[in-house]
Amino acid sequence: MAFIEGCRHALEISVPAGEVEDETSRVVLDIQKRAKLPGFRPGKVPASLVRKTFAGDVRQKVLESLVPKHLQKRLEAEGLALVGRPDISEVHLHDGEPLSFKATFEVEPAFELGEYTGIEVPYHDPEITDEDVEKRLNEIREQKAEFVNVDPRPAESGDHAVLALESLSGIEGQPIKQDEMVIELGGADTLPGFTENLVGVTPGEEREFDVEYPADYGSERVAGKTVRFRAMLKGIRRKELPEINDDFAQDLGDYRNLGELRDAIRRGLFANQQLEAQREAKNRIVEKLVDAHDFAVPDEYVARQIRNRMEARLHDLAGQGVDVAKLGIDWEKAAESQREPARREVKASLLLSRIAERETVHATQAEVDREIEKIARQRKEPLAAVQRRLEKDGTTARIASHIRTEKTLSFLFERARKTVES
Repeated sequence: MAFIEGCRHALEISVPAGEVEDETSRVVLDIQKRAKLPGFRPGKVPASLVRKTFAGDVRQKVLESLVPKHLQKRLEAEGLALVGRPDISEVHLHDGEPLSFKATFEVEPAFELGEYTGIEVPYHDPEITDEDVEKRLNEIREQKAEFVNVDPRPAESGDHAVLALESLSGIEGQPIKQDEMVIELGGADTLPGFTENLVGVTPGEEREFDVEYPADYGSERVAGKTVRFRAMLKGIRRKELPEINDDFAQDLGDYRNLGELRDAIRRGLFANQQLEAQREAKNRIVEKLVDAHDFAVPDEYVARQIRNRMEARLHDLAGQGVDVAKLGIDWEKAAESQREPARREVKASLLLSRIAERETVHATQAEVDREIEKIARQRKEPLAAVQRRLEKDGTTARIASHIRTEKTLSFLFERARKTVES
């Protein structure tokens, strides 16, 4: 065996001449049964003529049979786990001689698992203040607000304007078009261009104006652009907020009074913030594990992860209405920029998998079933049909893998040494 670089290895393999001849004879006999040549009945073409006439096919089938078989035998003998497809070169196959070839390939990395418990990580449970509770209470109040139509008059700051809106220029691809949308004039989430051009407009009037979007705007399709819109004010609404009292609490659910609602909000905020804090701590643990283990990872795995990252990014852009074909992306440069984060993600996955094996962490059938039941409920489809489809397309295996990873992360977090950041 020859070690080349990283996870790449090479094997020079030889197959005895006798075995090559036996396989050649078997292939010739198989072709002979089906061969059709002028002057011969089907199946009666002499073997010598089959060897000569179908030499290319015979050679190909012999290689297809013997190369994978003997490569696998050597891999098992060497204790190597193949990654991806091997590159077969330097093939020597001549009558009466042994078959020889060279296989170059990547293997699963071999590495010693270092210490993974007791990793120091900054963490403390969240502290929920009365102000946090009141803020969330007011957010719920805003969600329960009712909007009442007001008699036609010029729009004012603070009004909720009902618009028919269409973009005229400034963006590529399909225009932005909404027959009815509501914006708060002067509101914190409303761009100044809309407020400035719609204050003073009376329902039924139409305006054309430009809106400048900041470079860090949430949608990349319009971020940093100046878009010209045509807007027609269809109506004006006034927001009416409910009073925060026991009745308000009872309307929201099984709460006897406002105090019980506040307690529930506090518990919910704590659970959400605790989940986020633990997720951040787990990410830090993984980063420390990756830094502490120095080993090469297969290029095949890295390339696959780069593809996954780029496909996810393209999906996000398409979801924002961006025509990716018009972005002029340098795909080679974009892929290279993803190489290092992809490499670290692959290392993290290999480390977590090895830790799961060491600690016998696995996904139970009940855990997998619960996730599939959630999917069936979300899609409003029969459970049995969803189970069959997810099993067939490999999703069930990915669900089990995800559960195993999450359980491994929880194991590492539970055994980490938590410290308070200064």
